[in-house]
This record gives sequence, structure tokens and C-alpha cells, in this order.
Amino acid sequence: MQLIDIFVAMLLMGLLILLAQGLHLKLPFLSRYFIPTSVVAGLLGLLLGPQVVGEDLSLWPDATTIVWSGLPELLISVVFACLFLGKKLASPRQIWRMAGPMVAHGQTLAWGQYVIGLSLALLILTPLFGVSPLAGAVIEIGFEGGHGTSAGLADTFAELGFESGADLALGLATVGIVAGVLLGTLLVNWGRYKGLIKDHEVTLDKKKKQSQDSVPASLLESMTLHLAFIALAISLGWLLLQGLILIESFTWNQQGDGLELMGHMPLFPLAMLGGVLIQMLLTRLGRGDLLDSKLISRISGTALDVLIVAAIATLSLATVAEYIGPFLILAVAGVSWCLFGFLLLAPRIFPRDWLPMGLADFGQSIGTTVVGLLLVRMADPLNKTGTLESFGYKQLLFEPFVGGGVATAMSLPMIYYFGALPVLLVCAAIMLFWLCVGLFVFGPEKETQE
Repeated sequence: MQLIDIFVAMLLMGLLILLAQGLHLKLPFLSRYFIPTSVVAGLLGLLLGPQVVGEDLSLWPDATTIVWSGLPELLISVVFACLFLGKKLASPRQIWRMAGPMVAHGQTLAWGQYVIGLSLALLILTPLFGVSPLAGAVIEIGFEGGHGTSAGLADTFAELGFESGADLALGLATVGIVAGVLLGTLLVNWGRYKGLIKDHEVTLDKKKKQSQDSVPASLLESMTLHLAFIALAISLGWLLLQGLILIESFTWNQQGDGLELMGHMPLFPLAMLGGVLIQMLLTRLGRGDLLDSKLISRISGTALDVLIVAAIATLSLATVAEYIGPFLILAVAGVSWCLFGFLLLAPRIFPRDWLPMGLADFGQSIGTTVVGLLLVRMADPLNKTGTLESFGYKQLLFEPFVGGGVATAMSLPMIYYFGALPVLLVCAAIMLFWLCVGLFVFGPEKETQE
């Protein structure tokens, strides 16, 4: 492969995104249901590629599909390195006070996805369909982690002998986004009908134009500096990973004969920790405002868009078709669990404003953080309930572990080495712990407020 191949692949992706944006303008339902442009572009890339129209009619050269298939693994580290760069890190007490109920609810949903998935793997998927027990982690990886995490773990799936798992997770991620937006829209309207949301809280003035945050020219000129800090965060993550691998080689995996966990761990969760370390250091030096959070978010958003387009465009339809039975079972079970968590658990965990708070967790648990933010915007566009702040702080106690964090990354090697049943028991214990925290620590506060 030559540099010109990479250049052509990125040009074609840019044209694909422009075409998807044009469809967004021509087809209002795409905007009405908040289907991201990147998802539309990825689906177009898939439909116009060799898996649908065939090798002879495909618009994409072979080198282009090769480049696209390799992008997600690289760009996911950029996305996670940006999570905490440029953001003010609150104290643990402040975070817990504002986001505690949302943390308990979100963690319950996340670990419950492992419980549901692993139970299905042990009882149905492995005995009846012969699917690897690693499928038990696919719901959490696809729903909570999304396209980025699913694609980022492709090598781990392959190394552990379940290469098809990445495609199943990507398929579930697409199902999760669509289901999250459609079901979330229905839930918002249901809440409005039930009087849980007042009309003025959900009706935006259509005559008022939404102003977009602009980035000053001085910050655009410092794009290079921001990219350099992102590169530093990823580099620190890589050094942390190499250090963990080295420690493993001197302890439980001497001479490669023992338990190899760190060797299967992807880079992106440690790149996130690298970003946290950099932001803590800048804050300690009195330069916490050196990086602009809006510009960092734009860089992260661009990387995530390109990642999603590439991941969906190179999704293996043959794999999804081959595992259509397990795929449908996992999809239905995952969606049902998320609905259960919203309709039955959220009202009992959140002391106040359970509907917008619960929608934030529902959207994230079924279709990534972006869907959660979209549903919050629909339920509380003026942010009168403070859900956005609570949701933002929640990520500090959530993203490092599940939804693409360390626990997500380690789930596959843990299942591979220890088996599905022990991991299921651990996940069930963690889920019950967070459920008890939500019901018995924050739940009583609701009665006090009433």
C-alpha cells in the first residue's frame, strides 16, 4: 500500500460524508429522528461497497476498504484521549453529590448488560448455536461502547478466536443508535402525555435560531498545540500499557507461559487515563485553561465521525447473516433490559427529575453518550433540571470503567481465561451493588423531598 491509497481513501470518505449531509437536507425524517450524518455516510459506504453490490460494481477500490477498516482502531484512541482534556476536574465530593444517582443507575444498566449477555451465552447461544462465550460481552460493547469501542476491540476479538464478535458488536451498535433515538422519542412524548414533562420544557421556539458555539481565530491557530497534547495523551497511554505488559511478564505471565491479560488490552482506555494525567498536571501548574474544551470536542467529534463511517462501511454483513439468530436474541434482550432500567428502575433511583435523568442513562446505555445527550435535549432543552451537568460529571466515574473503559477492554480476556460463569457471577455482584446503592442510598432521598 502507498500513501496515495490513503489519500484517495480519505477523499472518498469526505465525498461520502457530503453526500450523506445532502440526504439529511433532502430527507427531513433523518434530522427529525436525530440519525447522525456519520451513520448515514457509513451505511451508504456499506451499500455502495463490495458486500452489497459486489466486487465488480463496488465504487471503492480494494485499497480504500483496507484503509477504512484500519481507521477505527487508530481513531478510537484519539476520541478517548480527548474525553477529559480541557475540562475542569471537580472534586470527588462535588461529582458524587451531583452525579451519584446517575452513576448508580448507569452502572447498574452497564453491568446488567453483561449479566444478560453472559446468561444468554451460557444458556442459549453456546449450547444451541455453538457461539463463543465471548458473545456474552457483545451487548455491553455494542450498546454502551458503541461503534468506536466495537471497532477498537476488533483485534482483541480476533486474538481470542472470535473474529466475528466485532462485526456483531458493530451491528448491535447500529441497532442501538436507531432503537435509542426512536424509542427515546416515544418515551419523551409519553412523559409529556403523562404530565412528567411540561410543554414549555419540551417545545423549542422554532422561530429562534439556534446559535452555534464559535471558536475564536486564536484557538483555531492553536489547533496544532491541541493536537500535540492529544498525541502526548496517547503516548502516555502507550507507555502505561507497555509498563503493564512488562509487569505482567515478570509476575503471572513469566516467559509467556501464564495468564496474558495486558497483551490483549487495547490502547484507548489508557489513552483516556493519559488525558486525565495531563489535565491534572496542567491544573496543578495553574494552566488548566491552556486547552480549550470546545476545540478539543471538535477534534474528538471529527475523529469519531470518521471512525463511525469507516466502521459501518466495512461491517461484515456475511458475519451478521451467519449469526442472525444470536444477533437478534442479543439485540432484543439488550433493548428490553434498557427499557426495564428506564421504566422501572429510574423512577425508584433518581430523587428528582427521573425522566430526563433516566433518559440520559437510557440513551447512553443503548446507543452511546451522543444519544443520551440528544434525549436530554428533547426532554429538557433549557436544562432547567441540571441533567446536563450531572450527566457530564457522571462520565468521570463511568467512562474509565465501562462503556469503553478498562472493564470493557478487560471483559473479553477475562471471559476467555476464566470462563463465562465466574465472570457472570462477578458482574452480577457488581450490578447488585450499584442497584442497592441506587435504591437504598438515593431512593430514600426522594421520599424526603416529597
